[in-house]
Amino acid sequence: MAGMSGSTASAAPASRRLEGKVAIITGGASGIGACTAKLFVVHGAKVIIADVQDDLGLSLCKEIASENISYVHCDVTNDSDVKNLVDIAISKYEKLDIMYSNAGITGQHKMSILEAENDDFKKIIDVNLYGGFLCAKYAARTMVPAKKGVILFTSSNSSVTSGIGSHAYVASKSGIVGLAKNLCVDLGLHGIRVNCISPFFVATPMLTKHFGFINTLNFGKIMLNKLYNSVSVLKGSVLEAEDVAETALYLASDESRIISGQNIVIDGGYSVTNLIFTNKIKGLMSYYKL
Repeated sequence: MAGMSGSTASAAPASRRLEGKVAIITGGASGIGACTAKLFVVHGAKVIIADVQDDLGLSLCKEIASENISYVHCDVTNDSDVKNLVDIAISKYEKLDIMYSNAGITGQHKMSILEAENDDFKKIIDVNLYGGFLCAKYAARTMVPAKKGVILFTSSNSSVTSGIGSHAYVASKSGIVGLAKNLCVDLGLHGIRVNCISPFFVATPMLTKHFGFINTLNFGKIMLNKLYNSVSVLKGSVLEAEDVAETALYLASDESRIISGQNIVIDGGYSVTNLIFTNKIKGLMSYYKL
């Protein structure tokens, strides 16, 4: 994908789809957020990335090497941090066009409620759901008077497919979808669009660590991509962070000016079927040579 690595100076697309727009991306220092920040800058946006990973955030700004990228430390569970983040955007650019609430955590990989820990559940809800609420709240305060704006959330395909995540993670990501739909009705009155992006698992550093893979020489990414291929419905492709970034670009741009209240699932069709029965039938037919 042109312009997705290194300096963006020589990677101007034919059509800069976010020219002049101001965007905040939380969880922007790595993974999906970092990839989206690079793409937004290529398309003409002025981007503030927000994260708690200060070294990674500052390093990303140096890598992108553009006057249109900056970093702000922000814990999305902290009311004053999120308010300050939006205040900085307004002070610097006098407006906020796009709030991409992308920050999130996976928490402990414990699928049984018998093993679930109370503190872990609360932490995941705080970051994934309450953090999204705060981002929307403070973004709306500046977007409502302007009568325009876009609010995006990163949810997960676990919001539409059960049994593939911990109870806390699924509850938080399902809650974000509900929040987005309600905000769509509330903020639509003011010309503000609200949507969710729900990817299947992407081999980001966070997910690699979650599954316990060591990411030396991209080993973790290779193993996760193999796992993705083994369960994928749409063969011949692997979901990458760039795919999520491209979806965010579309939803943030004027090309999607009439789309609001939607949960865009990016999983190659995984969530629309259950292959367990199909594979069992194939196994039986092969065994009995039918």
